[in-house]
Amino acid sequence: MSCTRSTIFSLQHAVLGHAAFVAVLAGIFATPGNTQFATAAEAAAAPLPQRVEFNRHVRPILSQNCYQCHGPDKNTREAGLRLDDREDALKPHDSDPAIVPNKAAQSEMIRRITAQDPDERMPPADSGKHLKPRQIELLRRWIDQGAQYEPHWSFIPPKAPPLPEVKSKDWPRGAIDRFVLARLEQEGIKPGQEADRRTLIRRVTLDLTGLPPTLAEVQAFVADKAPDAYEKLVDRLLASPRYAEHMARQWLDLARYADTNGYQYDQERTQWPWRDWVIDAFARNMPFNQFTIEQLAGDQLPEATPSQILATGFNRNHGITVEGGVIDEEYRVEYVMDRVVTTSTVWMGLTMGCARCHDHKFDPLSRQEFYEFFAFFNQVDEKGFQGFAPQLKELL
Repeated sequence: MSCTRSTIFSLQHAVLGHAAFVAVLAGIFATPGNTQFATAAEAAAAPLPQRVEFNRHVRPILSQNCYQCHGPDKNTREAGLRLDDREDALKPHDSDPAIVPNKAAQSEMIRRITAQDPDERMPPADSGKHLKPRQIELLRRWIDQGAQYEPHWSFIPPKAPPLPEVKSKDWPRGAIDRFVLARLEQEGIKPGQEADRRTLIRRVTLDLTGLPPTLAEVQAFVADKAPDAYEKLVDRLLASPRYAEHMARQWLDLARYADTNGYQYDQERTQWPWRDWVIDAFARNMPFNQFTIEQLAGDQLPEATPSQILATGFNRNHGITVEGGVIDEEYRVEYVMDRVVTTSTVWMGLTMGCARCHDHKFDPLSRQEFYEFFAFFNQVDEKGFQGFAPQLKELL
């Protein structure tokens, strides 16, 4: 679990020159529909992709401009048209089908988003939204290519992509280098010189532990002339308790970890034993499926060990009130809601909390599904008014 994408990314950052690495990052993230790292002018000038992908290129356009009125929420849907569902989008509604695969010119969607009459053009003028020429062309090209939909990205198992072709075939030392070099060549950037040993140990130590190396560690690495000196350095850092702590820190943020209640008097509670469980899990390179099961339902395992029960402290990181005037059932439900929202965000990459009050307007989640998920966590024998700060000392 621990030596995965983030570790590989860190090692690549250490070896590359900083400027080259920043350029690669900009290229990775500055894709259509994700302009966080690109200016509007750069995004508009970028060449259109040969193959338009629904999740990467089309879904962001529809989510931002169309789903409010033509999305999953039936209560706000206009003209009975759903654009988030392929079968529905291909049906005739009040007019011709919104989408005719392979025939953008015959698709009502294209006619409406390019209409000159403001009463016909979509999105409506009073929505404050307006499709840019590049977005229109992406939708047109997507329809002409068959208008293939994809499930929400969090439901698609990741697959290893094929290695890209590169011109400087002698430069890559591994598979990751091929992706880095392919993007650099696309942007017309030459790879930087490999970092000197002092810079290298500083980068990789900061990336893997969050701390700079000591002077003695720098001197030892510079003096180590063995061919596998760098590999030994990485192995030492991965075995360091600081590495496990650094990785755990990010997980603790996701899990909303704190050693206080978070409400009113904000009293202290002993939650750090669960924090130590997380650190130990990273240190032992616990498989991710086990890491998941024990935190969500370790107490439900047959003959659960104290460690497995402790792991479910993940579900007790939410704010807890000790205020005497609260309605007990109201806050008990709030605790369950918190577990639903946190679990769906952390493990599923979904903003399920929106479906607490209504069908989700942008993701394929209904209010009914929210409460079906809610039922899984609605089985804990607890009270909304605790009257004390929950402790984990008995599990130490």
